[in-house]
Amino acid sequence: MSDPSLLILASLAEGDKHGYAIMEDVAAFAGVRLGAGTLYGAITRLEERGAITPVKSADSRRQPYRITSAGRQQLQQQLQALEQVVKTGTKRLRAV
Repeated sequence: MSDPSLLILASLAEGDKHGYAIMEDVAAFAGVRLGAGTLYGAITRLEERGAITPVKSADSRRQPYRITSAGRQQLQQQLQALEQVVKTGTKRLRAV
């Protein structure tokens, strides 16, 4: 599970975060290190799709992001698809 968009949405489902906080959170819960280029490229695509939105911040050095309702729906759909893959894989492993 290393799709940057999925990992970013899962991180933001917990609350608003800036880029570095997202990278640290993803590393902690998924064991995946997102490089800056990968992270910010995915953030740009998620913004363009309306899945996340920037949040105003007093700290001009860090831009926090928030998951939108559309982003929550996207995350839910992706998690359901992953759940099906896990169920199928587990079932097939048991059959061997």
